[in-house]
Amino acid sequence: MQQDNLFAIFTEPISNSRISYFIGGSVASIVYGEPRLTHGIDVVLYINKAQASKLINLFPEEQFYIPPLEVLENEIELGAKGHINLIHHETGFKCDIYFTGNDELQLWALDNINEIEFMGSKLRIAPIEYVIVKKLIYFREGNSHKHLNDIKGMLRESSDIINYEVLQNYLKKYNVIDLFNQYFNNIITQ
Repeated sequence: MQQDNLFAIFTEPISNSRISYFIGGSVASIVYGEPRLTHGIDVVLYINKAQASKLINLFPEEQFYIPPLEVLENEIELGAKGHINLIHHETGFKCDIYFTGNDELQLWALDNINEIEFMGSKLRIAPIEYVIVKKLIYFREGNSHKHLNDIKGMLRESSDIINYEVLQNYLKKYNVIDLFNQYFNNIITQ
């Protein structure tokens, strides 16, 4: 791992452990869209409660903040609603970890990741359709316009790789089709 590749601080141990994962959030939107500042990385794991101690062992407490085993097990049991934070002590860089649970969109994303090379590491990036849908869900929940700006950038820079049938399907299933049409229909029709 190259010293200045902060993403690899978290992704390499997970990759080496053979736990299935993908990167979403702002890092994925930057890959498909336009650069912006981010203070961490969002990772979605396919993991069960029995693997919780394996995850803790990947991130030694001398180097990382990781929640206690009981907290991790409880969050894994919450499935797609589960969430923990990891923090690398030396750099302060943060990793938000979410769990797939049985969430259809997240399981689909896991099966359709894009692997890219970045600063000497392979990164597993969520498909663009997933990133757009999740950004709209986050916007609906928190009204933060950074998510809309991220989507706008992805539509401008990567519209040619979007499977619009898949996108429409998940926009409908997660009840964000009206938001998409309200904010982005004019971009698609250009």
